[in-house]
Amino acid sequence: MRHRKIKCKLNRTSSHRKAMLRNMTASILEHGRIQTTLAKAKEVRKMVDYVITTAKRDDLHSRRLVIRLIPNRTMVARLFNDIAPRYKERPGGFTRIYRLEPRKGDAAEMAVIELVDLPDTEKE
Repeated sequence: MRHRKIKCKLNRTSSHRKAMLRNMTASILEHGRIQTTLAKAKEVRKMVDYVITTAKRDDLHSRRLVIRLIPNRTMVARLFNDIAPRYKERPGGFTRIYRLEPRKGDAAEMAVIELVDLPDTEKE
């Protein structure tokens, strides 16, 4: 029984799902927005919000927690130096999901997930 289980399986093994969500989180932090399916966007939103909330504390323990999840150390440095200070006063809701029209091949629901309050340079 899957009672009270929160995560979606996304038709992947646990190791593949974990790696995919980590890479998508790093991509969102690097580019500001990504286009993906709606189910993946809803799953990766949880991880992005957790990573930014943890980075807002800005201590050694929070850095180690984030390095566990994001494989790229330069992205971790950018997160702590640029992205987290931007959201210091914001209590949550760091991402926004826009629905797009369905994908041509399999009619999967598509979405764009982006960071809220992006500077103009990252939006382009």
